[in-house]
Amino acid sequence: MSAGARYVVGIDVGGTNLVAGAVREDGEEVLAVRSEPTRPEAGAADVVRRIVAMARQAVDETRAARPAAAILGVGVGAPGPLDRRRGIVLLTPNLGWVDLPLRQLVADGTGLPAALDNDANCAVLGESWRGAARGARHAIGLTIGTGIGGGIVIDGRLYHGASDVAAEFGHITIDTSGRRCKCGNYGCLEAYASGPAIARRAVEMIEAGAESRLPDLVGGQLDHITAQTVYAAAKAGDDLALEVVNDTAKYLGAGVANFVNIFNPEVVVICGGVTHAGERLFGPLRREVARRAFKPAVQVCRILPGTLVNTAGVVGAAKAFLEQAGAPGA
Repeated sequence: MSAGARYVVGIDVGGTNLVAGAVREDGEEVLAVRSEPTRPEAGAADVVRRIVAMARQAVDETRAARPAAAILGVGVGAPGPLDRRRGIVLLTPNLGWVDLPLRQLVADGTGLPAALDNDANCAVLGESWRGAARGARHAIGLTIGTGIGGGIVIDGRLYHGASDVAAEFGHITIDTSGRRCKCGNYGCLEAYASGPAIARRAVEMIEAGAESRLPDLVGGQLDHITAQTVYAAAKAGDDLALEVVNDTAKYLGAGVANFVNIFNPEVVVICGGVTHAGERLFGPLRREVARRAFKPAVQVCRILPGTLVNTAGVVGAAKAFLEQAGAPGA
């Protein structure tokens, strides 16, 4: 089937990493996957230059592996909010971009048609198309990394809202007088349960005198503690790390319960590094949702980790291109 098949390059623009790959039109094959640090401090022009270079490399590798392949275009998932119609990233708190015409820059740089959608939308769309939520007509998802994003699939299609900012799940308020978020609000879910927030809460507890093995894992350099460090320590039985993971499950559970009550989905899929915490996170998270959400909604809803590890955003960005282009694969 691969001979003469058609592919779309998918680009996942994250606050920490850029990931690119070529996705076959039916979503069943992903080639030429590559990843590199985003390095937003280098400026938007540098990041865009490397996005274009990665897309070109994916095209070259795909054509080398599948000589008869056709490359339809490039789908880009970028942090928002954004304007899909004009292809502009309006604002990215974690990257510092304002009014960046990313779709056109990628199209000009690659010589291929391009489409733009929200990165979290793309990750959830990828999981809905070919991952953990495959087959569900109604699904929502959260992406947990540098920030927290989300996506809503209703009757098999992404829901974008009136101005392309639907599913900014990380910016629901869970504490009206809580921690300040990068978006400028106080008490956002992202300020408690994103990767950096998980690490920050652990560091604050250590600095307040709590006992933990975490400092030993980073040679005493507390600023080197990440969410992944916390998950690893929790798996090793560290009490402080376990407390942080349990608290994270409660914060996420409160948010997910709201979404379950509002959208009544068949599946809630949670993507990103948080999935490495495994059942230490997902067990208490499910219990918290069951405690807070309406029973009939909970009974039909599965809460699952994403299965497209490292490629959900790539696969979803390719799918977004197909949908926006009206291609048969959509």
